[in-house]
Amino acid sequence: MRFFKAAILAGTFAVLAAGSAFAADVKIGFIVKQPEEPWFQDEWKFADQAAKEKGFTLVKIGAEDGEKVQSAIDNLGAQGAQGFIICTPDVKLGPGIVAKAAANQLKLMTVDDRLVNAEGKPLEDVPHMGISATKIGETVGQAIVDEIKKRGWDMKNVGAIRVSYDQLPTAVDRVEGAISVLKAAGFPASNIYDAPQAKTDTEAALNAATTVLNKHADIKYWVAFGLNDEAVLGAVRASESVGIPAANMIGVGIGGADSAINEFKKPAATGFFGTVIISPKRHGYETAVNMYDWIANSKEPPKLTLTSGSLALRGDYEKVRKDLGIE
Repeated sequence: MRFFKAAILAGTFAVLAAGSAFAADVKIGFIVKQPEEPWFQDEWKFADQAAKEKGFTLVKIGAEDGEKVQSAIDNLGAQGAQGFIICTPDVKLGPGIVAKAAANQLKLMTVDDRLVNAEGKPLEDVPHMGISATKIGETVGQAIVDEIKKRGWDMKNVGAIRVSYDQLPTAVDRVEGAISVLKAAGFPASNIYDAPQAKTDTEAALNAATTVLNKHADIKYWVAFGLNDEAVLGAVRASESVGIPAANMIGVGIGGADSAINEFKKPAATGFFGTVIISPKRHGYETAVNMYDWIANSKEPPKLTLTSGSLALRGDYEKVRKDLGIE
């Protein structure tokens, strides 16, 4: 009996040891297009966390163009890696990336930007984790609706500035997501005014929003939304320039950029009410874990995972950032 128990125990230790040895042999690449950007630095940070927890080796590579992407994949193959995650500098490189991964016998996942084929259609066979632009827009819209009700405004007397950059599909999806929630809550479609911006920065948004505000000077209460924090900050600055009090403006941005956080830090509240922070944690940690499980346990990741964001306000942005692992 003792011998039997000892044998079982020895076998258990052997399995655990083998598992640990295998984990140590797993090598995963994480290729990003702009390694200097805080977003990608955070993705790497959380992927590192996954590597430490699971015991595999993470290889972080910056690849700013197609040639560097091809070289990075070959490099991973030469190192004996089994798979990689990539945010490519150009989604049209999709077929080439797939072919290069196959040539090096590497499993492939994409993050943030989804690969497309020659016709511009998504490569649906490649597992992908991205951001749901529509869901984020809906979160913005709901935040605005909730605050309108909290302030007791009559929606018929409120104007909405749609700071738009329609050249970018993501921008369209975000603003249309916000508009869908506003309309569902009873906001008049005729009170939504388009403010097309020449670029995606604050100055361009300020110029576009100022035109709208001057054209509709009879409206006292305003809300604003757009592609990012800069778009909404531009609308807020425009409202200030025409004498609209901060209490009469509800602007909700997207991104949780430093510009948004700095707005929250001002001594007095402005018309910039909130921002939907997009978390890099799932995109770094979860993709790395998914790739590890695919290699170690033959558990293929979902073909498509879309993430949303978390609303942060002046009074709770620090907690939201901490919960998202950004602080």
